[in-house]
Amino acid sequence: MKQILACFGVESKELTIDPMGGGLINDTFKVSSGLPSGNEYVLQRINNNIFKDVDALQRNIEAVTSHIRHKFEESNDLDVDSHSLVFLKDTATGKTYHFDGENFWRVMVFLPGTVTRTTINPENAYLTGKAFGKFQEMLSDLHENLAETIPDFHNMEFRLSQFDDSIANGCPQRLKEASYLIGELQKRRRHACLAERLYRENKLPKRICHCDTKVDNILFDEMGNVVCVIDLDTVMPSFVFSDFGDFLRSAANKGLEDDSNLDNVEFDMEIFKSFSKGYIESTSSFLTDTERDHLPYAAERFAYMQSVRFLTDYLNEDKYYKISYPKHNLARAKAQFKLLQSIESHLTEMLEYIQNLNAS
Repeated sequence: MKQILACFGVESKELTIDPMGGGLINDTFKVSSGLPSGNEYVLQRINNNIFKDVDALQRNIEAVTSHIRHKFEESNDLDVDSHSLVFLKDTATGKTYHFDGENFWRVMVFLPGTVTRTTINPENAYLTGKAFGKFQEMLSDLHENLAETIPDFHNMEFRLSQFDDSIANGCPQRLKEASYLIGELQKRRRHACLAERLYRENKLPKRICHCDTKVDNILFDEMGNVVCVIDLDTVMPSFVFSDFGDFLRSAANKGLEDDSNLDNVEFDMEIFKSFSKGYIESTSSFLTDTERDHLPYAAERFAYMQSVRFLTDYLNEDKYYKISYPKHNLARAKAQFKLLQSIESHLTEMLEYIQNLNAS
């Protein structure tokens, strides 16, 4: 790894490299230079089994970070370096990644005095909504065509085509076990694809979205202020529903994603209200009426999508998601469907709350 770092101009006899974070996709390391300047870096090995076009991935990230940096410079921010990620360049190629013949690597400047949070509560939900809404707002006038780093990642019609294939070719015993859930999901499939239909009718735009909106993808300073959004690998064109709905799918579930006790699974309206308030405050300048009015649908969409994805994998005999026991994916699919039912029961209240936020 010291040889890799040298390719980015990071060299010192005092270098220390330690594992960092608990990410499930890339391998991440904290690098201390040991130099008087005290510079620290983040070294990552990019998982190119997931992100197959690393060049496009890094071009996306460069476009986004430079645009955000320019926004802060325009606003005369005196601490631009603290609000935007800085990637080092390979000294030989000028690219923001290095290929060693087998693996792809990148190096970022570590932002000192920053921490991540993992706890979900109303305060953190509000700050998360505000941060990701601001992230979308800052990129709303980025006209560069970004690549889909994971093609069809949040494409409902694609996920349902995979579901159909699993029903046609899946394990007969598992099909029988899941027959009730299959029927319930099939009843809702047209509504679940509403976003794709609105897009084709030119009623719903695609925006630059983060597509992995978790509270631990935000850096905070020691006072609890948001510093910047991180983990930009999934930044790509999508509907705003991606950033709104996927956060709520995980953060506003009072139970576990794979909860075997479905009585625990319930949609948390307090988390919804806090996140929505922060998000609407940051996005009011660019969201269309159609986008705002369909934010409750976004929460439905992602609970439905994840139930479909878990059940698809179960019918295909567990080839995608790691499992801890034989019916783990079925339990996951049932828990996500229970969450969907809870969301459906709150839709009127959710829409009224969104409309009141818009009016205030």
